[in-house]
Amino acid sequence: MEEIRIVAVNGMLGYGYEAASLAAGLAERPHLVGVDAGSSDPGPYYLGTGTSLVKEAQIRRDLRMALAGARRAGAPLVIGSAGMGGGAPHLALVRRVLHGIAREEGLRVRLATIHAEIGKAVVLDALRAGRVSPMPDAPPLTDDAVTESARIVGQMGTEPIAAALAKGADVVLAGRACDTAIYAASPIAEGFDPGLALHMAKIMECGAQCGIPLAANDSLLGMLRADHFLVRPLHPERVCTPDSVAAHTMYEQGDPLVLYEPEGRVDLREAVFEQVDRKTVRVSGSRFVPAERLRIKLEGARRAGFRSFALAGIRDRAVIENLPLIEEEVRGAVRRNLGGEVAEGSFALAFRHYGRDAVLGPLEPEKAPPREVGALIEVVADTQEAADHVLSLARSSFLHCPFPGRKTTAGNLAFPFSPSDVSGGEVYEFSLYHLMEVEDQLALFPIEMEEV
Repeated sequence: MEEIRIVAVNGMLGYGYEAASLAAGLAERPHLVGVDAGSSDPGPYYLGTGTSLVKEAQIRRDLRMALAGARRAGAPLVIGSAGMGGGAPHLALVRRVLHGIAREEGLRVRLATIHAEIGKAVVLDALRAGRVSPMPDAPPLTDDAVTESARIVGQMGTEPIAAALAKGADVVLAGRACDTAIYAASPIAEGFDPGLALHMAKIMECGAQCGIPLAANDSLLGMLRADHFLVRPLHPERVCTPDSVAAHTMYEQGDPLVLYEPEGRVDLREAVFEQVDRKTVRVSGSRFVPAERLRIKLEGARRAGFRSFALAGIRDRAVIENLPLIEEEVRGAVRRNLGGEVAEGSFALAFRHYGRDAVLGPLEPEKAPPREVGALIEVVADTQEAADHVLSLARSSFLHCPFPGRKTTAGNLAFPFSPSDVSGGEVYEFSLYHLMEVEDQLALFPIEMEEV
């Protein structure tokens, strides 16, 4: 095979895309259609609860056109990180939607489902054998972090997806997976250069986000050849440029010159980006360096409590200038007014002041006093009742908290909503964000075949 053509449906299954763009991609007779369907970007809640950020109706809309189009084109469809978290309940959601679409559209599909949940015993054995290391800024892993996790998934590389395609799958429904694995598995299995394949996959993982005007919610065509690859947006008004493609190469990368994947790294120091026509960019020079040992990223989530919060606005310069003092006074008032009904160590009270330093905190370089601030008061406690209780005390104390120079007895806060207090429900935190050395990806990520 001299060229392999791949269509990326969009950057996230359920986020929407232009039907005409996908149709244009399918007209190019692709060898594979791919789409990412999950991420850890929305935080640990969806992994922990087994739910999806993207609603079922959104998944159904995007998947219907992609599945029917891929079957008409005779190209396998690869879906990675199904259902957002990529665990068993997430896979079950997308599988149920896929079954429904197949029935409604009269499609026959050979479906490969790749499971990505990792048993706690497997992780504990690896931990005790010294085969687990933390990602940057993550703490060392403990037994408690493993056992308290509601769910643990591993982020598969290319091998399980390639194995599913080799079994003749029309659709690969993969649990948590590296975004690049969706698009690089088939080319690498076909003998294409893995450095180029993984680099092209990195560009394609977010759909047409590498194009101008920017749009993750659109389709992209990738064409991989022996010594280079081409990328082209499929919308008639969207183009790729060397700058836009190079910029997306650096997307979410700690090192702009290296892409790290389970199988190895891609050295980008010699990469060249060239415009070949109005819409298309040619990329060459990416070099693959195999890893000395295979390591899989683990993601786990455990429940940290229950959240309550209130949002209010402040447009009084005196209040804004005294916010540190007010916070301290509110914390003291809450402790005094709880009266032992909620143990002090069983909750956390936090304040974020948007417009002042809510994003960067003490790193904020602009110190000029703002004219207005949005105040977010947040409580996380062991129970929802306790969180609601503490928040009510904090909100009322903040509302009428005195400070030096205060000239009015009116409230310090303007509430945009009534009721002002919101019970936010369960709160999850990442319990695992670590790398685990493995010998056999196929044993870790079992493949289940079925006729749909």
